[in-house]
Amino acid sequence: MVTGQSGAGKSVLLRMIADLDPHQGDVALDGYFCSRMPAHLWRRQVLYLPADPGWWSDIVLDHVPDKDCTHDLMEQVGLRRGVLYDPIHRLSTGERQRLALIRGLLNAPRVMLMDEPCSALDATTTLLVEAVLRTKIEEGMTIILVSHDLSQAVRMADTHCEIVRGCLHEDVS
Repeated sequence: MVTGQSGAGKSVLLRMIADLDPHQGDVALDGYFCSRMPAHLWRRQVLYLPADPGWWSDIVLDHVPDKDCTHDLMEQVGLRRGVLYDPIHRLSTGERQRLALIRGLLNAPRVMLMDEPCSALDATTTLLVEAVLRTKIEEGMTIILVSHDLSQAVRMADTHCEIVRGCLHEDVS
């Protein structure tokens, strides 16, 4: 879990790890360095989920398949099945956030870099999303989550880091 004030660089850190922004240094996954791997192969394993996900079509089904695995995830995060047939522009911010999470999970990355994935969710729905994330962690996925919600940090984090004046401080509690 990474916390810090607005503008501290949390999102930039995630984007650099995802190799989406210019950066110095390097990141490795199981000994394979980002700098020595084609970008599309790195991003297939290390997925960045922005706070405000992008959509290339207004049709939900262009983004996620109408399959049992999609329906299962939708149920787990509190989305009604009919949302698959709604236009993106008519969905709430929280519905779009959860659909982006499902889209990301269906790609089965090894690492998810998540920027405020619950910022538009009520407390009950946040707990549903956190339960899905905990299951993915138990299955071996690594998740780096950025949040302004310190109670979420307590619930979710094995390690809590804070960005203060451009420096990352580990194990702050």
